[in-house]
Amino acid sequence: MIHLLTGAGSGIGSVLARRLQDRGDDLVLLARSEDRANELRSTYAGATVLVADLAWPESVESLDLPDRLDSVVHAAGVVELGAVGELSVEDWASQLRVNLVAPAALTRVALPALRAARGTVVFVNSGAGLTAHPGWSAYAASKHGLRALADSLRGEETAHGVRVSSVYPGRTATPMQQKVHQQEGKDYDAADWIRADTVADAIVGLLDLPRDATVPELVIRPSG
Repeated sequence: MIHLLTGAGSGIGSVLARRLQDRGDDLVLLARSEDRANELRSTYAGATVLVADLAWPESVESLDLPDRLDSVVHAAGVVELGAVGELSVEDWASQLRVNLVAPAALTRVALPALRAARGTVVFVNSGAGLTAHPGWSAYAASKHGLRALADSLRGEETAHGVRVSSVYPGRTATPMQQKVHQQEGKDYDAADWIRADTVADAIVGLLDLPRDATVPELVIRPSG
């Protein structure tokens, strides 16, 4: 199987990339710069690493992708918390570009290869894509938009055999969650939250799901 992944350098994306490569699947990874690409090539020997900065969604337009892709997993994301009265235009724009516009643009570029393989698109969303809390407006808006993108894409691509799943992890022990705690002014203990391995395993289950079924949405919450 061949998988196109974003966000393989950290958090859920890195665990997922390792899971898939260790079992013998082929990886096509996106890196935001040549320096980052070299780091990923060292970490995932044999993977194809392409450069596109998701902060500028236009950069995905020229990607040279395989003719067939069994999956595209959108695991990259950025977060900047703040009240509506405090967030800057750039705070809004940067999160919308990376978390919403870039996944839409990359999916469009990858659709011919996905259709050829009757592949699966997985959007790693967030609990914030279901409910918006104070201080989370811009991030939640980007994730609510990502849910809308997935819903529309699902309806459009059913006839082509492309499956679309949205995964909504609750708070997960990743570097992004550590940053969130810093912005919230809270102490961070990874043991309090979902393990990235748990979410990655759930995504692998979606990718391996037999063709007689689809999982449109999967919500994962901490058990505590």
